Amino acid sequence: MPRRPRVATGNYVYHVLNRAVGRNTLFETEEDYDSFLTVVEQARDRADCRLLSFCVMPNHWHLVLWPVGDNDLSEYMRWLTVTHTQRWHSFHGTSGTGPLYQGRFKSFPVQADDHFYAVCRYVERNALTARLVRKAENWRWSSLWLRENESSQVTLDRWPIAYPSRWRQNVNSIQTKKEVAAIQNSIRRGAPFGSETWVKRTAKRLSLESTLRSRGRPRLSE
Repeated sequence: MPRRPRVATGNYVYHVLNRAVGRNTLFETEEDYDSFLTVVEQARDRADCRLLSFCVMPNHWHLVLWPVGDNDLSEYMRWLTVTHTQRWHSFHGTSGTGPLYQGRFKSFPVQADDHFYAVCRYVERNALTARLVRKAENWRWSSLWLRENESSQVTLDRWPIAYPSRWRQNVNSIQTKKEVAAIQNSIRRGAPFGSETWVKRTAKRLSLESTLRSRGRPRLSE
C-alpha cells in the first residue's frame, strides 16, 4: 500500500507522535529525557514551529505543534528526528546498529476549539494514564510539569485559544472513552480531529479524504 503524503500545511495545529522501533525503550535516565528536550528546543532555530504541549514517555513522545509556514512542520520534525537519533546512538555507543524510530512520525491536524483542549489533555495526562505518576503534573518531562514549575528548559508558546484557569485539575480528571477513542483513531489514521464540518472541510483542503473512509475492500454489488 502506498504511503499517504505527509501533510505539512502551515498555520494548522498538529498532534505529532513517534515511537521507538520495536517499542524499545528510548529514555531510561534523566540524561536521555533532557537530551531529547534540548533537541526539541534547538529545532525551533531550524523551522518556525510553535510548541504548545508535549509529553515524553519511556518509548515514545507526543508533541502538539503549530507551524507557521507550509514546510515548517516537515523541516522541524526532520531535524529533530535525525539529530536525536544521531545523539542517542553516539551517547549509547550504538552507532551503525540501525534505526532508532519505527518510521516516519504520525500526525493529524486539530481544530483550535474544545477539540484542541481534548488533545492537549490527552497528551499531558499520558504518564498518568500509564500509571507512571499519581498526578499528571508530577511527570517531569511534560509541558504540564513545565508550566507548574516555570522551568526554562523548553520554551512553550501561547495557545491559539485561551489557556483555561483550572487546566491542571482538568488534565487530572478522567477523559471519556469516546473522546480517547476519537483521538486514537486520528492517531492511527492521520485524520483531522474536530467538528464534523471542520473535519470534512480540512480533509478536502489537505487532501486527507482517504483518512475518513472506512477501511477494507468495498462490497461487490449483488
